[in-house]
Amino acid sequence: MTDIWWIMPLLAGVLLAMISGPLGSFVVWRRMAFFGDTLAHGALLGITFGVLTDINLTLALVVGSLVLALLLLPLEKRSRLSSDTLLGIVSHSTLAIGLVTLSLAQGIRVDLMGYLFGDLLAVSSADVLWILLAVIVVAGLMIWQWRGLLAATVSSELAAIEGYAVGRLNLLLILMLAVIVALAMKVVGILLVSALLIIPPAAARSLSRSPLQMALLASGCGITAVLLGLWASFHWDTPAGPSVVVAATLLFVLSLGVQNLRTRQVA
Repeated sequence: MTDIWWIMPLLAGVLLAMISGPLGSFVVWRRMAFFGDTLAHGALLGITFGVLTDINLTLALVVGSLVLALLLLPLEKRSRLSSDTLLGIVSHSTLAIGLVTLSLAQGIRVDLMGYLFGDLLAVSSADVLWILLAVIVVAGLMIWQWRGLLAATVSSELAAIEGYAVGRLNLLLILMLAVIVALAMKVVGILLVSALLIIPPAAARSLSRSPLQMALLASGCGITAVLLGLWASFHWDTPAGPSVVVAATLLFVLSLGVQNLRTRQVA
């Protein structure tokens, strides 16, 4: 058993990378990067709630992210502030409230560094089951609603004219994003979770010729980043989550080089 302890971290990372590719593509297309950050920071309140009430922390994370996502949607529409300003206020406020509340809780110790920067190597079989269930559900919903989500991303007005329920599609995307962000925190942490959603799709964008191709390539880039990051972590004893993000960043830089090479060949 001691020789295969790495299987659970590997499975968790690969599963999240697979679903983060297509979902992250919508984040990039819709310019929702800051929204993912806000969900990640706000999810710390879910951890706080889980610790104080002694319920499953993974469940608390998911519920906290879903509740925050549902609150942000109407708040964005009614607020007079710009979207990025509002998200910035909510993001940092919820993170600070969660940290202060945890520090005031007597007799309770929480590995804050693990939640802030991820602890992929500490992933358990129960965590993998949660991630597997979420990936199956989210992947099924994305395949089912792919055309509608894509149409609403290109133009919400045209999508509405074509008969798509744009409001429901936007809500579905936000809820899927909330679930994956909550579960990805175990892998890369609160402070780096958006990187897993943004960098692989950004790397795939310059190499793709269609939305579907970009979504699939983003999954491939994410999986490659997980494999390289885990290898680096084992080889050089570096933190696993940040190592995955560094590997994804290197792939993004490599994609820019390939894009520049293609541009020169065409010229």
